Order: sequence, then structure tokens, then C-alpha cells
Amino acid sequence: MTQNTRIGFISLGCPKALVDSEQILTRLQSEGYTTTAKYSEADLVVVNTCGFLDSARKESLEAIGEAMTKNGQVIVTGCLGAEAELIRQAHPDVIAITGPNQHENVVAAIHDVLPPKHDPFLDLVPAQGIKLTPRHYAYLKISEGCNHRCSFCIIPQLRGSLVSRPVSDVLSEAETLVNAGVKELLIISQDTSAYGVDTRYAPSQWKEREIPARLEDLCIALGELSVWVRLHYVYPYPHVDNLIPLIQEEKILPYLDVPFQHASQKILKSMKRPAAEAKTLDRIYNWRKQIPDLTIRSTFIVGFPGETEEDFDYLLEWLNEAQLDRIGCFKYEAVSGATANQLPGAVPEEIKTERWHKLMALQKEISEKRLQEKVGQKIQVIVDEVNQDHIIGRSKGDAPEIDGNVFLPNTKFKIGDIINAQVISSDSYDLWAE
Repeated sequence: MTQNTRIGFISLGCPKALVDSEQILTRLQSEGYTTTAKYSEADLVVVNTCGFLDSARKESLEAIGEAMTKNGQVIVTGCLGAEAELIRQAHPDVIAITGPNQHENVVAAIHDVLPPKHDPFLDLVPAQGIKLTPRHYAYLKISEGCNHRCSFCIIPQLRGSLVSRPVSDVLSEAETLVNAGVKELLIISQDTSAYGVDTRYAPSQWKEREIPARLEDLCIALGELSVWVRLHYVYPYPHVDNLIPLIQEEKILPYLDVPFQHASQKILKSMKRPAAEAKTLDRIYNWRKQIPDLTIRSTFIVGFPGETEEDFDYLLEWLNEAQLDRIGCFKYEAVSGATANQLPGAVPEEIKTERWHKLMALQKEISEKRLQEKVGQKIQVIVDEVNQDHIIGRSKGDAPEIDGNVFLPNTKFKIGDIINAQVISSDSYDLWAE
């Protein structure tokens, strides 16, 4: 291998896949490989795929095809890699196929084609590793896999059962990131609330004290790093209530990403959702009573098998009562391997589409109202982008890529700064401040 050996890298899918990509790239750079965004400059291309929904599978296959056409030397990894036969049918000449979270297999496949050559001048990797996000924020994955068997989901088939990282490992990585300039840590997993369940909350040593591998204890320790800590994929177990005092103490942000998925008890039961029995509306009221500016984000599925008009109307009523700040919504897809495909009462596509539009229209109204209430308030904003005309940032209630923005006049501030601003106007998704 020459010193200018280059790897092209395409990363698709969710933040968990993004973290996998970062780990692979960190390993490659430590071995002297370099990366490039241009197919023509790469000696081979790695495509990290998504395989959950049919639309994502199609996008992944198209990305593999583009890499094959423009380069020809392609290694496939990620969730779609669990369906090697499907990939081989579409692209029989790919070099190798590995599944999700198989970093060693990806690197081994690269070694087979382009053996590493140690070079102490090239083998320089920052302590925080290679990041695909901007310098001022980073995703921090606390576990892999999932113990649940939701009927619409095939993640356990792709990524396995829950494996929680030792709390000392998580905190060491977090501290390294903060020391490197990260101002916001985005905590991710398949089920963040279940952190440590598989290890029975086994404690580990961190800075002369023992900390259990429990979400509440992890958040307390993360809160000591004096950066924004944002929680994603928080399933609504009863112990989530214990996070509210930590928000009040400003150890974590007033932001909870809770994947409710539906409101009808019948549909939740069919989905085999954890914590489906919880009285979620009462808990949301209680959370907001304690923290009025709490932002709650969620995802929903419409058109699930057996979903009647009554079920859907109940979902709309529930959403109107819950007044969630941000939501994402998917039309049910019969993902290959999901047990929900065997349920009776398939919903026609036109009805799925109609329900999706109704739900998103209602949410737009709710979001617009919730943001209007922020006008006149003083908020903190983290700066994501600076140009000649204005600054683009995010409030504590906005996660990168999926939520809204805050626009401010251009000033002396730089990317990563956290500034105080006053909200002067809003629309359905964004804020303007000064």
C-alpha cells in the first residue's frame, strides 16, 4: 500500500450507523489509510447501509450501484448487509458484505484488498477519533442492539440483543470529546431507557467513585462535564420520571425524544411496545408541570395493520391533548422479517397517505402554537453555521438535522459558541432571535 491509498466512504441511516462509520474510519486512519469524498480518487469504496424500511433499502442499493459504476471496488456493511443475498442479486461483484456493527470484519475486508502499511507519520489520530459531525457536537452511543421484539421492527435481527457499554467507557469517551471542543453530546442507543438492564446495572470505576450502569446515574456524571447533554430514544418507562429532577438541575437538556409510536392501546399491544400500559398523558402533564419549557419529540406510525378509523381518531385526539413539540411520522411498511406483516387488517396505501397528511397537518398547528409561546423569551442558542447574512443555530429544544433552527443577525460569534438571545418571531418549525 502506498502512502496515498484512499478509501471512499458513504454513511447512510440513523445516528447509530453514523457512530459505526466513525469507529471504522478511526481504525482506518490509525492504520495509515486516508479517506476521500470522490469516487475517482478512491482505491475502494465502503458503503454503510440502512435496511430498516423499504425506502431505506432502495436508497442503500442505489448508493451501492452508484459506487460500483463510478469505482467498481466496493465493500458493503451496515443493516442491509444482513441480507447479503439481496445485495448480491442486485450487485454480484461487490468485494465483501458485512452486517451492522461489524467493524473488525469491514477492516479485515479492506486489508484483503489493500493491506495496511505502518507509517508513524500517517498513523496520527486525534484522541476523540474521526467524527462525521461538526466539531462542536457528537453522538455518543451507550449500547448496541435491543432486548425488545416490537412487531414492526427487525433491529434485533440485524444488531442483536442489548449490549450496554460499561459506564466508565462511556464517560471516558465523553470526557475525551469535551476536551476536544465538543459542546453538545447526543446520547443514542436503540432504547436509551434500557441502558444497563442486560448487565444488571453493573457498576464501574470512574474518577475514584463507583457508578452503576443506570441511565439516571450516567446522566448525573455526564452533567458534570458542563456541556449540553441531549437524550434520544428514551422509551417511556416509569423510571424516566427520575430524569426530570436532573433537567431541573441543568445536568441534561429540557428535551426528551420519546418514541411513543401510537396512542391506541389496541395498536400498541399489536406493536408489542414496551411500557404500552403507561398512562402517558398523565406523565406528560406532570413533566410539563415541573418543567414548563420541556421539549418533547416523538415518532409515530400510521396505517399499522388493524388500525381502524377509531384508532386513528384517538391518536389525533391524544396528540391534541399531549401537545408534543416535534414529531416524525412513518406510514407503515411491511418490512421483510417483521412479525407485524402476519397481522390481519392491512390498511390500503391511499388511507395510510391520507392519515399521514392529517396527522402532520395537526402537528404543524401544534408546533406553530408551541413556538409562538416562545416569542419574547430569552433562550440559549448553540451556533451551527455563520455566514455573511446571519447565524444559524439551535435552541435547547432543537436536535441537529431533525428539529428546527434559530436564525440571528450576523455578529462576532463563531461555530460552537453558546449565546443568549431573545426570540422575536416564529413559524411552524423555526425561531428568529436577536
